[in-house]
Amino acid sequence: MSQDPATTNPDNYQVIFENDRVRVLEYRDVPGHRTTPHDHPDSVMYTLSSFRRRLYADDGQTRDVDVESGTTGWLPAQRHAGHNIGETDTHVIFVELKEVGGAAGDVEQVGPTLGG
Repeated sequence: MSQDPATTNPDNYQVIFENDRVRVLEYRDVPGHRTTPHDHPDSVMYTLSSFRRRLYADDGQTRDVDVESGTTGWLPAQRHAGHNIGETDTHVIFVELKEVGGAAGDVEQVGPTLGG
């Protein structure tokens, strides 16, 4: 069963645009905040702030990431929870794809691949 972040963490995720092909989410949090487990389909992430997070994958693995403001990256579909372990607020835009795309070669990566 899909766990929509706009439903599981409504104080942090806001739907700012949606049509039949994409959904755009704005995410904000403060240092120390933790999200509950949630799902993301294939997405593009654009960061509006620099931040440090600990990501808890569905398989039990954890990973710390430091992300600079202005980073754009491809995120494959995933389930995770997050924890702001830094000293700055997190501000991110996610463009979630609603349909399975074409061949892997059809995706152009603009920035570093991020995942978790």
